[in-house]
Amino acid sequence: MMATTGRPSKPTNLKVLHGDRKDRINTDEPQPSAGEVLAPDWLGDRALEVWDAYAPDLEAKRVLTAWDVEAFANWCDAVSRRRDAAEHVDAEGAVVDLPVFNKNGELTGHRRGKNPWLLALDAADAQARAYGARFGLTPSDRAGLKIPNEDDPRGAERLLS
Repeated sequence: MMATTGRPSKPTNLKVLHGDRKDRINTDEPQPSAGEVLAPDWLGDRALEVWDAYAPDLEAKRVLTAWDVEAFANWCDAVSRRRDAAEHVDAEGAVVDLPVFNKNGELTGHRRGKNPWLLALDAADAQARAYGARFGLTPSDRAGLKIPNEDDPRGAERLLS
């Protein structure tokens, strides 16, 4: 049975590492098969640059698996869109001349107002933060994650035995 309300459940591997009680650890949690982690074809060039910069390290640390491709690709896309919007705001400024139309849709003049790219920037920033948190991509997000040292004899197996 899956929980439907409240905060998201802590991943099982973190429960093991944190020494949670055995009865609170899902030993039957599905695990992704070892498989190639490839960027989806729909990623644009700028988002693919973001993928190439981060994916190899996340995959090596087993944070990014084949099951996570869509969520991580969404993060890459949001980062790309955020960068694009930020470039527009930098070039045009936060306040710009906006067209003013009458009720017939005819241009009647201009007024100063908030750059519409700021809305795109805010939306992409929110998406990047939300998806990035799932992969520990900020210092505060990483503070809650622990990656086992494979050379440490006190690893996860010790906690479940």
